[in-house]
Amino acid sequence: MSKAGQQILTLTGLKFEANLGILDHEKSSPQPIMVDAELNLGPQPLLPRDDDIKHVLDYRKVRRIIIEECKAEHVNLLESLIGKLAHRLMQLPGVVGVRVRIAKLEIFEDCEVAIRIETGLW
Repeated sequence: MSKAGQQILTLTGLKFEANLGILDHEKSSPQPIMVDAELNLGPQPLLPRDDDIKHVLDYRKVRRIIIEECKAEHVNLLESLIGKLAHRLMQLPGVVGVRVRIAKLEIFEDCEVAIRIETGLW
């Protein structure tokens, strides 16, 4: 019987406003974005040693980091923002891989624009 499994923490549909973009109206006010993130935590025991939040990656902390990194300063390009965010998430203890998708929800009237990055082990 297996005693461990590959564990992936997923946050989806996290919506908030960030200072992002090169257009004049994007530089003067925050834009709505949506972030999806997957964090590969590698092999984890199927039965943790206890039921204490201190012994796992607290997803409240991950959510807070995503919001803080995206709101920290104005960034012109999605490519810059997603790279900065992926780098920060890779620094969390126990994280061996990160997948992030950021969508600009209102850049065009007829579609959203998104970019995705993957780094580390998958």
